[in-house]
Amino acid sequence: MAMNKIAVLTTGGDAPGMNPAIRSVVRYGISQKLEVMGVFRGWWGLINEELKALNHRSVSGIINQGGTILKTARCAEFKTEEGQDRAHNTIKKYGIDGLVVIGGNGSFTAAHEFYRKYKVPVVGIAASIDNDVNGIDYTIGTDTAINTALDAIDKIRDTATSMERIFVVEVMGRDSGFIALTVALAGGCEDVIIPEKKLDLEAICHGIVHGNLVGKMSWIIVVAEGAGKAVDIARQITEITSLETRVVVLGHVQRGGSPTAVSRDLALTLGKYAVDCLLEGKTDIAVGASCGKMVEVAFEIAIQKKELKIENLFNLVKVLT
Repeated sequence: MAMNKIAVLTTGGDAPGMNPAIRSVVRYGISQKLEVMGVFRGWWGLINEELKALNHRSVSGIINQGGTILKTARCAEFKTEEGQDRAHNTIKKYGIDGLVVIGGNGSFTAAHEFYRKYKVPVVGIAASIDNDVNGIDYTIGTDTAINTALDAIDKIRDTATSMERIFVVEVMGRDSGFIALTVALAGGCEDVIIPEKKLDLEAICHGIVHGNLVGKMSWIIVVAEGAGKAVDIARQITEITSLETRVVVLGHVQRGGSPTAVSRDLALTLGKYAVDCLLEGKTDIAVGASCGKMVEVAFEIAIQKKELKIENLFNLVKVLT
């Protein structure tokens, strides 16, 4: 099938680096004599015909911007047969030959189902701060989110040390402790609570009390949102230890901000790679980085639960406390 016109969309949660990825898809696509359409608000835009032609200038000045100029939305309607049919009709109406979907696990699940049903060529670019795409080491946005959280924890460390207090810091990670674990290690934090590891609050409290007795008066515990709520954990720590505890929930601040050089370079490289895959007739795949190389992972593999190898890092956090 000849590839003359492609469309690019961002779906699911936004991640810093999506804009550089869009820029790469558009400008490299144009250099390969392709027409490039931008779809607004993800799958919702395909259902409701919210799309427009993009040119070289359309993506000017966005390389340093967080978020996505195409906007993103979660679309329950796309899970229905009627919604999918409407999206497919839009693709046919506008003469679109292939799709580039920038997103994470949920986005690729939808893209995989859509391809199986309608056979519209589709390539996904792995972009998710949770780093939850199976078969891919690092997704666009992960490095930026980690550095955003780390910057906050460095600041919290200052006040925790000065005020001699315990802080419980909640970071994103509904199903994955990748951000929490990485930040806890890099931030020199005393404990980390993640979904992949059973919570032993008694052991944590024992460590806090023992540290307090030998003169360690400040403590930072990082918790992934999927492993528990910081406010509940802090309350229990106070009840068990009788020590003053403070809570910081970083929340969506981790999704925003200017993407780091790592996130930008990865996004720009993967944008080109995704277009090349479509031109070569490849489809139903996600592209990302693994072992320092660009790789292609079948959607059916990419959407499986990613197993985080946590033992070494988890133990290192404990040893270096």
